[in-house]
Amino acid sequence: MAGLSIERVSKRFGEHTAVDALSLDIAPGEFVALLGPSGCGKTTMLRMLAGFESLSAGEIRLGGRTLASHERQLPPEQRNMAMVFQSYALWPHMSVADNVGYPLKLRRVSGEVYRQRLAQALELVGLSSYAERSPQDLSGGQRQRVALARCLVTDPDVVLLDEPLANLDRHLRASMEQSFRDFHRRTRATLVYVTHDQGEAMALADRIAVMRDGRLEQWATPETLYRQPRTAWVAGFIGQGSLLYAAAGEPGVRLEEADLMRGLAAVVAERTQPLLVRPEHISVLADAPSGQGLPAWVEGGTFRGERYELHLRLASGEALLAYHPVALDEGQPVEVVLREGWCLERDSQ
Repeated sequence: MAGLSIERVSKRFGEHTAVDALSLDIAPGEFVALLGPSGCGKTTMLRMLAGFESLSAGEIRLGGRTLASHERQLPPEQRNMAMVFQSYALWPHMSVADNVGYPLKLRRVSGEVYRQRLAQALELVGLSSYAERSPQDLSGGQRQRVALARCLVTDPDVVLLDEPLANLDRHLRASMEQSFRDFHRRTRATLVYVTHDQGEAMALADRIAVMRDGRLEQWATPETLYRQPRTAWVAGFIGQGSLLYAAAGEPGVRLEEADLMRGLAAVVAERTQPLLVRPEHISVLADAPSGQGLPAWVEGGTFRGERYELHLRLASGEALLAYHPVALDEGQPVEVVLREGWCLERDSQ
């Protein structure tokens, strides 16, 4: 398999820059997510990979072959990529088998080769027994698997997925996440998966490209994005947490409890370093004041089954999100001990 290289790719629509000098190196067999809010350029980037949009600048290569540049645009049918759309795009008058086999027929594959490749693709997505059914007789998750099988039947170098779970309900999305994990493990195909749902991206991808306003904010593993976000914007987009300012640390440094608590207790004018504190790193002391932590009070709480999310307010006026095993009264004074925090770069926007 060949690696996929995106080198300073840009796309402009008139005065609007949808993708701005984006660079990524994707390893063969890697599961990559393009993650960001609506309008950040992730789907435009996917369409440039597929060949549906031309590049304004930069270059896309697959292995040693140039797929697209400002001067050259290889058509989609010559890229050996396959795409799964949000809408499934299945032919309603064809059976599951005919839908899956359609790309082979376009390539004039027939006979025993056709039957073998069709059977293999259906088996990979667990739909061998559904071959003669109509798409209308399938659930949303099953239709999505038909779309996946249709991609696989041509043995593509790269599979592109454009928000494939967006039309499914929450329960079915969770089930399909496992299907995608199984699918990737079995095929080891290179997958590029577009989503605005950070939970999906964190659960599925080997690495995630977080995009904002057409630019790459951070390119890292899910664990790194959660534990070591680069900016306050990424910290707020990935997971839950609180943005505070401390008189300690520098970007890219983890503050442990003693330094963090001293840095937060300093006068406001000295607290210039932005940092992220995740709720699981906060201890809430709800009994009589002990002097061990920072004073705060409860503004509200949300029951989440195994715990409560407490919305707290520090004496400085900063908001704080913490977990606690029991509910606390609104307005109740508490103390908080923050065990660690991650120092962020200043957000330029």
